[in-house]
Amino acid sequence: MDLTDPSPDLTAAVARELGLHPLVAEDIEERNQRPKLELTGEHVHLVAFAIAYEREVLTEEIDFVLGRNFLLTVHTRSWDPWTAQHLREGAGPLLERGPDFLMWALLDALVDAYFPVFDRLEDQIDDLEDRIVDDPGRGTLEQLFGLKRSLVEIRHVMAPQREIFNQLTNRTLPFIAPDHVIYFRDVYDHAVHLADEYDSYRELVSGALDVYLSTVNNNLSLIMKRLTGITVVLAGIGAFAGIFGMSEAGAAFARAEAPGFWLVTAAIVGLSLTIFAVLRRIDWI
Repeated sequence: MDLTDPSPDLTAAVARELGLHPLVAEDIEERNQRPKLELTGEHVHLVAFAIAYEREVLTEEIDFVLGRNFLLTVHTRSWDPWTAQHLREGAGPLLERGPDFLMWALLDALVDAYFPVFDRLEDQIDDLEDRIVDDPGRGTLEQLFGLKRSLVEIRHVMAPQREIFNQLTNRTLPFIAPDHVIYFRDVYDHAVHLADEYDSYRELVSGALDVYLSTVNNNLSLIMKRLTGITVVLAGIGAFAGIFGMSEAGAAFARAEAPGFWLVTAAIVGLSLTIFAVLRRIDWI
């Protein structure tokens, strides 16, 4: 039984029909759970999350209730179980092997859908690393923190969900046939692989932040070097103006000043140009 955006009355009616515990019905209705696996009476309540990536990571809660002879799924319209590759020929062939096998098919499709999201995150990290070197501006910083928020959102889902899939490989879990445990172990292996990729992405983003801060500091040092070089060049001109003053300059331009004034002026200008050339050569200006 699959419920898409059910009303409270419909959820309560289905819970009564299937004999679900009131707390299970309440959790399904609230839809603010974390990934978990609970044994309640004769039912297994599993909460998993689908993720999508549209500028940022979006998560969607999906409730599974497994009984001896039924499987209940509850979700919003953003997730469609019928897009799972195992359901291309319908749910009948899967249900012939038991509702636990159908739950495996849905969980397998749910986890497989994580890989395209991780691929997009990897592309975003690669682009971010290039932008940090070429243009470490405000937009780059916003993208960097956006990726960090996305990874934090994924961590809230991945960490507990991996443990849930590990519990599904327990042969003593009710309503899961022993010969189906190996299928759930495959889902767990995929979850472990994704967790390893997540750790590498988190390290790359943290490293990108360090590189960004280093790049900003290097740019600041370059600006300070250039300002220092300009100050050194202008210091000579300032000294010349301070020594001779405007009165001497006026007399010089009126040709009433000795040639020594012009010799000192030429020396000051020549020295300033020499300093400028030296600073330019060592990339201080």
